[in-house]
Amino acid sequence: MSADSKQPQPPDDWAAATADSASLLLCNARLTDGRTVDVRLGGGRIEAVGTAGSLTAAGARVDLAGYLLLPAAAEPHAHADTALSADSPGPVSYASDEVQRRATEAALLQLGHGATALRAHVRIGDVQGLGPLEAVLQARRSLRGLADLTTVAVPRLLTGAAGADGLAMLRDAVKMGASVVGGCPDLDPDPAGYVEAVLEVAAEQGCPVDLHTDGDDPARLARLAAMAGGLRPGVTIGPCAGLARLPAEAARRAADQLAAAGITVVCLPQGGCGATEQRGTAPVRLLRAAGVRLAAGSGALRDVSNPVGRGDPLEAAYLLASLGGLPAQDAYGAVSTAARAAMGLPEVRVEAGFPAELLAVRGERLTGVLSLAYSRIVVHRGRVVARTSAVREYCDSAAALDLPRQGRTERPEPGSPPAGPDVRS
Repeated sequence: MSADSKQPQPPDDWAAATADSASLLLCNARLTDGRTVDVRLGGGRIEAVGTAGSLTAAGARVDLAGYLLLPAAAEPHAHADTALSADSPGPVSYASDEVQRRATEAALLQLGHGATALRAHVRIGDVQGLGPLEAVLQARRSLRGLADLTTVAVPRLLTGAAGADGLAMLRDAVKMGASVVGGCPDLDPDPAGYVEAVLEVAAEQGCPVDLHTDGDDPARLARLAAMAGGLRPGVTIGPCAGLARLPAEAARRAADQLAAAGITVVCLPQGGCGATEQRGTAPVRLLRAAGVRLAAGSGALRDVSNPVGRGDPLEAAYLLASLGGLPAQDAYGAVSTAARAAMGLPEVRVEAGFPAELLAVRGERLTGVLSLAYSRIVVHRGRVVARTSAVREYCDSAAALDLPRQGRTERPEPGSPPAGPDVRS
């Protein structure tokens, strides 16, 4: 193997960049419009953006030469209580310490991928009661300063005699700290009654709504749109993979109704989650054409419903572009700008005055970043909170001589031993 002397070294101010400081300067960052800029951060916001070499800062400095700088991703559909449980022997443990450990580890994994804000759906009721929610809220407190974690209370039943306890527990969950009310109306004997109960609690508490539905019943979607239209602070549904199985005209009509009601759809390009039985993904181009607010999430993160789920927003964007046919800019927007909007978070742009929630990925263009998004630097509230570095090495081989970014750029003389390339991704 041979080392590549042209690979960027860790920044001199790395320790300072990860500490709480008044100012941080990101130098030589490439933007999606092709400009190379310096970005100064302070007080958790972007203070200034200028041409490379034009800005100074009293604090730390991070050289982002070779990186594309983007608004940070967000995760609008996680399952923190079941994450990382696929390999557990026997039934999934809902002991508080186990749930808290899994939720914390999962959030850190997704933070490393670039998601500085996460919305976690947590089941309440049954024998576990509010225990899992309390554990995830404790994880939230331990993550303060690293990532923003919000919780969605997900009761099993809300209608009939069996649903009375669930309705009371949903109200208790909001008092405890759940900031969003949700659930799975498809699993209740009275789906319309379930939605009505959730919307009633949301209106009482002033909470957003985030519901699981497969979306394969046009009449049910029409009722949901009629009931939810205009509700503030907003209604989100997902993953809606069933919309793709409807006849074309029925799917278009349902999409038009969702758009008119202002409902956001969060699709899961990596597959479903435990709250819905069907696989697949929502018809993203149909929804966008109808004007539906569309975001993308990850869903299951290595739980029994998807033992290989990665929880990587850039992979979700890759799948939207590769399989869904979205332009790279729109695909990334679904996991960043649109995801943040679905979560009620402020917009982020790489411009002065916006929140300093940023993701630097090694690469020159967004298409390349979505294809080979390995090395990443994550900024939350103006501070570097995570870094992932990836190096790909090849053994000495003549077949590798023409690979890009190899350690030796000149072609060797005939008969001389080949250089051993070492490629930074």
